[in-house]
Amino acid sequence: MLSGLLENASEWLRIGIVFAGAAVAGFIFAWVAFKALKWYGRKRDILLLRSINNNLRTPVLWLAPIIFAQAAPFAAGIEAAKVATAALLLEILMYIAAGALFVQIADVVSDLVRDRYRIDVQDNLEERKIITQFQYIKRVIIAVTIVVVIAFILLQFDRVRELGAGLLTSAGVAGIIIGLAAQKSIANLLAGFQLAFTQPIRIDDVVIVEGEWGRIEEITLTYVVVRIWDERRLVVPLNYFNEKPFQNWTRTSAQLLGYVYLYTDYRLPIGELRNYYFQLIEKHEKWDGRVKSIQVTNSDRHTMEVRILMSAHNASDAWDLRCDIREQLIAFIQEDYPECLPRTRVEMPEGEVGERVD
Repeated sequence: MLSGLLENASEWLRIGIVFAGAAVAGFIFAWVAFKALKWYGRKRDILLLRSINNNLRTPVLWLAPIIFAQAAPFAAGIEAAKVATAALLLEILMYIAAGALFVQIADVVSDLVRDRYRIDVQDNLEERKIITQFQYIKRVIIAVTIVVVIAFILLQFDRVRELGAGLLTSAGVAGIIIGLAAQKSIANLLAGFQLAFTQPIRIDDVVIVEGEWGRIEEITLTYVVVRIWDERRLVVPLNYFNEKPFQNWTRTSAQLLGYVYLYTDYRLPIGELRNYYFQLIEKHEKWDGRVKSIQVTNSDRHTMEVRILMSAHNASDAWDLRCDIREQLIAFIQEDYPECLPRTRVEMPEGEVGERVD
């Protein structure tokens, strides 16, 4: 009996050594491969190799030992029945590592896309279209990968397979119930596809949503994050952009017209103000050279309304340009024509000045 136990222990020790040795061999193989890839990538400065090293290194260092360990019993001639439990565990780990690797491959593609289509340039409309579509597709890939990995893991268990076979008979009823329960989620998913490909909004678009000015920072499977100018974040459901009106200042172009209103006395010489404004705008670094004008757009009993129009490359430049021009024109009127500042006139008949009213 003792000899049988020793023989059994010796057999399990041999199996453990086979698994451990194979796993170590797989790890060393992957580690050496990535060391060589990192050295070659630095030498050649190739983005693809650098991205593969940064994104795929960890999942491959997990996946390679698992695959080597799975193959080891067959190479060593060990009976499959003896290692059935270990093989099942390794298969589950392989699905998890393979799913992580697939998701990280999407990150490699993302690095290449972002390098090819950069949004930190002045005219980035086409780039933002591509980035928006790819970002949504990437999130769908991640969600589908997680579902598929979980399904493959569950199918390794006989009880789950039996349950699945039983559920197939009532799939129609279950489908109706699930469809009714998840109709909002499905609507959001479809809205996401619609937003990604019709693109009423894109990453980095300038929008006015719920009265707030901001930029589209993130588009997920269920919501959109708007980065407001004061660094708050407005989280909006995807369906909002299909069901409600909103302003998109960069829908077809980032160029924008800005305006400033001044309210002055009637005695202000508009010609002098126009000449001074043209001198200012033509030297201003944030004017794009398209539009400059001054018009008297309204008047009432007390003041006249002067509209100063200007153009800029984008919304941020237009805001800074408007503030700067407004400040300098007000200073010009204060210094050169102080009598033309808005005022209220009151005229008293000469005979009534100083009279006492009972």
